[in-house]
Amino acid sequence: MAENRNFSPAQQKIIKRFYDNRDQLDEQHLAENVTNLYLATSEKQKAKIWKTVEEMMARLGVPESRIQHILDKKDPAILAEVVKDLQSGKIKKPAPPAKPQ
Repeated sequence: MAENRNFSPAQQKIIKRFYDNRDQLDEQHLAENVTNLYLATSEKQKAKIWKTVEEMMARLGVPESRIQHILDKKDPAILAEVVKDLQSGKIKKPAPPAKPQ
C-alpha cells in the first residue's frame, strides 16, 4: 500500500479489505478470463488477457513450470483446469506476507 498518503479511516478499511481478499478476487478474475479468451476476437485482445492471466497465476501460487506450460500452449481449456485446481484446493495459495509491527 501507499504508506506515505493520508487516507481516511474509511479508505484505510477499504484498502485493507481489498488486500485481505485479493486472492479470492484474482481467482474469480482468472475464471472470468477463461471466458474472455474464448470470446476474444483479435490477437491484441488475447495477448493482453494472457499477460493478465500470467500475473494472476503468479500471485495465486501456481507453480512456475505450470504457468510456463499454459503460456506456451495458450489454450483456455488448460487454463480452465488451473482454475478448477485452485477452487478445489489442489493448488495451495501462498501465505500472506507478514505484517510489519
